Amino acid sequence: MTGFSDVARVFLIVAVVVARTGEGKQPHILFIVADDLGWNDVGWRNPSMHTPNIDKLARHGVVLNSSYVQPVCSPSRTAFMTGIYPFRAGMQHYVIEPSQAVCVPLNFTFLPQELKKLGYSTHAIGKWHLGFCSWECTPTFRGFDSYFGYYNGAEDYYTHKTGLYLDYRDGLHVADSYTGQYSAYTFAKRAQDIIKTHNQSRPLFLYLPFQSVHAPIQVPKIYERWYQNVNNKGRREFSGMVSALDEAIGNITDSLRLGGMMEDTLIVFTADNGGEMVFYANNWPLRGGKHTVWEGGTRGSAFIHGAGLKKTGYTYDGIIHAVDWMPTLLSAAGGHVDEVPGIDGVSQWDSIRTGGVSKRSEFVYNLDDFFIPTEGHSAIRMGDLKLIEGFPGLYDGWYRPMNGTVDTPLMSNVWRANDTRVWLFNVKDDPTERVNLADKMPGVVSKMKSRLAFYRKKMVPANFPPLDPKANPKRFGGVWTPGWC
Repeated sequence: MTGFSDVARVFLIVAVVVARTGEGKQPHILFIVADDLGWNDVGWRNPSMHTPNIDKLARHGVVLNSSYVQPVCSPSRTAFMTGIYPFRAGMQHYVIEPSQAVCVPLNFTFLPQELKKLGYSTHAIGKWHLGFCSWECTPTFRGFDSYFGYYNGAEDYYTHKTGLYLDYRDGLHVADSYTGQYSAYTFAKRAQDIIKTHNQSRPLFLYLPFQSVHAPIQVPKIYERWYQNVNNKGRREFSGMVSALDEAIGNITDSLRLGGMMEDTLIVFTADNGGEMVFYANNWPLRGGKHTVWEGGTRGSAFIHGAGLKKTGYTYDGIIHAVDWMPTLLSAAGGHVDEVPGIDGVSQWDSIRTGGVSKRSEFVYNLDDFFIPTEGHSAIRMGDLKLIEGFPGLYDGWYRPMNGTVDTPLMSNVWRANDTRVWLFNVKDDPTERVNLADKMPGVVSKMKSRLAFYRKKMVPANFPPLDPKANPKRFGGVWTPGWC
């Protein structure tokens, strides 16, 4: 395109995309990730939760009843951004710790890089947690035009410190003027500012991975007061955090409406993993939670709403996996998925927007042999059947919300080493995983083990190195800072 101005180049890209899709204007895309939100922590599933904004979006969009993510967040975010299974990127084991010299391999293409090729303006706000030891690992080097948020996995909602040190960035610069401001407020305000100033001649991609509702349990009192009927203080505060998140999303969608952008916006909402039960989240009636390959750890609360959907107001039961979001959103934007080689995801756009059959019948929950090489931490879904092989994860039970008790959460149903190493469930008939069919269907177990072995040949060893003292924020003025690997 030599000789074209930037504006002309954008219009030419858009013209090519419209010619491809035949369906007119590219949608703006708002991709919202809720951190550690449980299956039972949303109002459309649990009426005791006060989430009117996301409930309305879900009710008038498509509730995704079989949308799967990874057991913890760095792997899920890897899948969202790359369309590649974390076990093929060395990102399958636990999460990136603050002082680990790790990030998603730099040769992997991120979703915003592909969307920029289609003319999108791209912005990220919130939790990164995909590595930051090198500047090249950080958002504005991986396809985002701007970034506002924090690099690590958890921090104080008001001081914005991870441990004793600040972790808040505005682009490449330290954002040290937000102390005392609740993160859901600051993230929503930045999103509103971007929407207000966006040049609508270009489509907008806004990636919004909120801090909420990850620990620590912190929330302005106004939201906690909405749950006076909840006796357990931790659950009451956690529920308030969910409502604060909901209000932030409501403020953002209000800005889209005021700017005349709402009708042209496609909204994806998803949890990054199951709820963290020791910090008051709830996945009832699913089994287990965060850190596990049980359904409670991997079946995420999710919906899609808005531009391009032909069928709405229903629940979609087709299987979707985190790796599918990259190709799905590229398809919605008018891109060609086959132009992104080597990904594991498949585009579900036509299936979801029309209520058609899912393009996926098989996926890997996880493959991780890092801590327990003789047993692993693995699971696979083939059709309606799910096989778990090895260690399923620490929490092994079914946990109701702690609304009626003042006790702190006690995980009495903790998985312990025993004779069981293989589980087989029909997840369609038994979504709460109570009936182990392994002994009754040895042939199926053998077939599914063989399929796991096939995927294991593609597995990259987990990149989980020791903590690196070069990361110490004392070397960078008391701020978590890239540039040490």
